[in-house]
Amino acid sequence: MLSTFLQFIGAYALILYLIDNFKSPFKIFLCNLCEFLKITKKKSLSENFGEWAVVTGSTDGIGRQYAKELAKNGMNIILISRSESKLIEVAKEIESTYSVKTKYIVADFGIGREIYGKIKQELSSFDIGILVNNVGTFHDYPEYFDKVSDDVLWKIINVNVAAMTILTRFIVPQMKKNKRGIIVNVSSGAEHQPTPLGSIYCASKVYVKFFTLAMQHELKEFNVHCQLLAPMFVKTQLNKYSDYLSKEENLFVIGVESYAQQSVATLGKSLRTTGCWKHGIQVAIGNIMPQFIRTFFVFKLAKKFRNDYIQKHKLE
Repeated sequence: MLSTFLQFIGAYALILYLIDNFKSPFKIFLCNLCEFLKITKKKSLSENFGEWAVVTGSTDGIGRQYAKELAKNGMNIILISRSESKLIEVAKEIESTYSVKTKYIVADFGIGREIYGKIKQELSSFDIGILVNNVGTFHDYPEYFDKVSDDVLWKIINVNVAAMTILTRFIVPQMKKNKRGIIVNVSSGAEHQPTPLGSIYCASKVYVKFFTLAMQHELKEFNVHCQLLAPMFVKTQLNKYSDYLSKEENLFVIGVESYAQQSVATLGKSLRTTGCWKHGIQVAIGNIMPQFIRTFFVFKLAKKFRNDYIQKHKLE
C-alpha cells in the first residue's frame, strides 16, 4: 500500500515537472514550426491586436530587434528610448525596410516620475495593440549590493520596475475598452532563483514576474493578453561586462536576431515563455536542481564575471 502511494506521488511530481518545465520550449518549437511550414492560416498581428506597437528600450539589443520583427509582421512601431539620434536611426531603418509607420518618443526612464506626463500625452492618440515593456538596466558588472551607488540602485528601480508598471497603467484602459491587445513584459532568467551580485536586478525581475502573472488573470475576461517573457543570456549590451556573454553565440547564449524571431512567434500563443527553445531547455534542466544549488552556482559564476571585469579594466 505504501509502495503504491509513493509511486503515485512520484508519478504526480514527474508529471508536474514535465508540464511546468517543458511546456514553454514545446510551445516555442510548435509556434516556430508552424511559422516555418506555413501550416495554419492566421490573422496578422495588427488584425488580432491593433495597428500600433509600443516598444521601450528599442534602440539596442532585444528591444531594437523585437521592434524590427514586429514591423516585419506589419505593425506600425512607436519607439521609446533615451537617445534621440539612435531613435531616428532605428525609425528610418524600420520605415525603409518594412514600409510601416513609425513614431519615436525620447524618454530617459532612469529619471523617474517626471517623464510620464509627456509619454502619456503622446500615446493617447494611437490605437495601441501591443505594448512591449522591454527597457531594463543592470549595473556595469556583477557587484556586491553595498558597493553599488545610490544613483544606480534608483536607476534600476525606476527603469526595471516603474517603467513597466506606469506604461501598463496607461495602456490597459484602452485595451480593455477595445477588448483586444497584448502586453509583453520582459523579465529575465534571474527570476528563477536569487542572484547574488545582482540582487536588486534579480528582485526587480521577480516583481515583473508576479505583476505579469497577476495581470493575466485581471485582463483575461477582456480578451487582453499579458505575456511573461523571461530570456536567459542573450547577446546584448546588457551583458557587455563579460566577453563570453557578449562576443559570440554559444551553448548558453543566443543571438538577438534569432531570439526576437522566436519570441515574436509566441505572441498570442503562450502567456509564459523563455522566448526561445534553447533557453527553455536550459530552464527545464536547471529546475531539476534545488534552488539553493542553483543559487550557489549563479554566485560562483557572478564572482568569476566580476573578477574578470575588474582585472580587465584594472579596477580595485
